[in-house]
Amino acid sequence: MTGGTRAIGTAVALAVMAAGTGCAIGAGKRGGTADPAPPAPSAIRPADPPGRSPGPPGEPGVLPRPGEVGRIPRPPDGLPPVISSIPTRRKVVFLTIDDGWEQDPGFLAQVRDGRIPIAAFVTRDAVEARGATDPTAQGGRFLGAGKWGYVRDLRAAGATIENHTLTHPNMPALGYEGQKAEICGTSRLIRGHTGSAPTLFRPPFGNHNTLTRRAAKACGIDALLLWTATVQPGGKIAYQVPDKRLRPGDVLLLHFRPGLSRDFRVLVGKIRRRGFELGNLHAYLRAATR
Repeated sequence: MTGGTRAIGTAVALAVMAAGTGCAIGAGKRGGTADPAPPAPSAIRPADPPGRSPGPPGEPGVLPRPGEVGRIPRPPDGLPPVISSIPTRRKVVFLTIDDGWEQDPGFLAQVRDGRIPIAAFVTRDAVEARGATDPTAQGGRFLGAGKWGYVRDLRAAGATIENHTLTHPNMPALGYEGQKAEICGTSRLIRGHTGSAPTLFRPPFGNHNTLTRRAAKACGIDALLLWTATVQPGGKIAYQVPDKRLRPGDVLLLHFRPGLSRDFRVLVGKIRRRGFELGNLHAYLRAATR
């Protein structure tokens, strides 16, 4: 998945994001700049240390403080907003992961045992390992290993399960009915398998148009969520800003790729060493849109 540009200080991006050539693509093809090689992986702490503000059981991650979060205005057309970052000055970032090909039990254990907040944007074809496999997911040890059972386990571990379409198409190439079928079909599947319907939608490649937002609204989606940086193999972060730094409110995009457990451990350690907390995305969105 590629695309997305960062507009500093704003949370709503209503312009169509630049199209990419695949869902999981290297930093060089995104136009971002990757981190240097990371140090040795740091162990993920089993719980947040004193001084952090963890969420209640079932809602992991730090929660917004009173008055902390800026407002995300509702678009004048009444359609779901397109959000790429959260308006906050607090050193907090948000972790999201796309598709569902590589169903690594080690990643699941880290999310569960570390109480790490994750929003998983799943695609039916990836979760069920049907059709052509994303090239970056080939060679994994756990390709489609648990299917929807793995997704349910992620939800039980505290992750939220969100919508990323049935077949991962380029949405603007479809008409309204085609886009609606992709989004509504995925929402019905997620609700059927997990008991809860998604409220967020991430368009494949970041590509969307007004019809995408219309279809999303018809399917019960509250917002389209993009990203500000991608996570590459080895836990490297590909930034969309020239100073190569995390910024408060950043939304990071990972993929269910081979080596996910190792890469995730590196990433979380890196974020924490830089003094950032891992935020509960839905809690921050509630604060920003109320």
